[in-house]
Amino acid sequence: MTTAPTRTRRWTADDIPDQTGRTVVVTGANSGLGYVTARELARRGAHVILTVRNTDKGTAALGRLRGELPEASAELRSLDLADLDSVRAFADGLDTPVDVLVNNAGIMMPPRSLTKQGFESQFGTNHLGHFALTGLLLDRLRAGRDPRVVTVSSTLHKNGAIHFDDLHGDRSYSPRGFYAQSKYANVLFGLELDRRLRASAAPVSSLLAHPGYSATNLQSSGPTGLLKSILKVTNRLVAQDVETGALNQLYAAACPDARSGQFIGPDGRNESKGHPTLVRPTESAENPETARRLWDLSETLTGVTYDFPSRPPRQA
Repeated sequence: MTTAPTRTRRWTADDIPDQTGRTVVVTGANSGLGYVTARELARRGAHVILTVRNTDKGTAALGRLRGELPEASAELRSLDLADLDSVRAFADGLDTPVDVLVNNAGIMMPPRSLTKQGFESQFGTNHLGHFALTGLLLDRLRAGRDPRVVTVSSTLHKNGAIHFDDLHGDRSYSPRGFYAQSKYANVLFGLELDRRLRASAAPVSSLLAHPGYSATNLQSSGPTGLLKSILKVTNRLVAQDVETGALNQLYAAACPDARSGQFIGPDGRNESKGHPTLVRPTESAENPETARRLWDLSETLTGVTYDFPSRPPRQA
């Protein structure tokens, strides 16, 4: 993995270079990390496509963004990552090159439920929805300028594993365990996408980011009962603000120093807070055999097959 650039000061949103002429798709952009990501890239001149599941909340977010940045170039589109039909409809309706795709949306630690296609909701939304979306947009990304896919994971990926024998929690389910599975899947996917892109000499970069422990509505919208109460307290006492948490995915999306295959997270203790730096995934998430197994399964479950042309022959 590439080493982190040496810096004399911490990277902030003020370091985002000019994004004029770039088109950015941000999933889950109506609040939290996604909204900050969309706003800051729009501030630097990007045309930002805010994708949302709830159009009422999305309309409010777009109005808020335009209130903060009257000159922003932004639009709202409907996308429900828990429904593969919605993912396909969104991709079919997008007819422009994409320079950056930020796979940000997610759900966290809800009671067990299933997506429209029958997948455990966290795995189906956080991983399979983004896997399908990225594959369906790959040609549009290839047409972009310095195109990047940024997949947002979590430090809890370190507690995760892929339950290949009980992928959807039919036999045993825990909100935290299956959240960790979905975030672990994000890392396996992002690193395997990097391997396949490089092997085919594609011009697209695949990067990972995580926000540390940042206070967002994930902690209140998914968990229930005692867990929700605990997270409400830790959000106030422990978590960093969403503006700082979003810097990691902004760095991956826009910093010229960022490279395919890198994982960007906070520089503080236990990667819980701080400013962007290069971090390492848990060792097992770097296993290409596990990643290939998950990739093949994901193609089967979503019906989305990635097209990676063979590397062109070296010229004599």
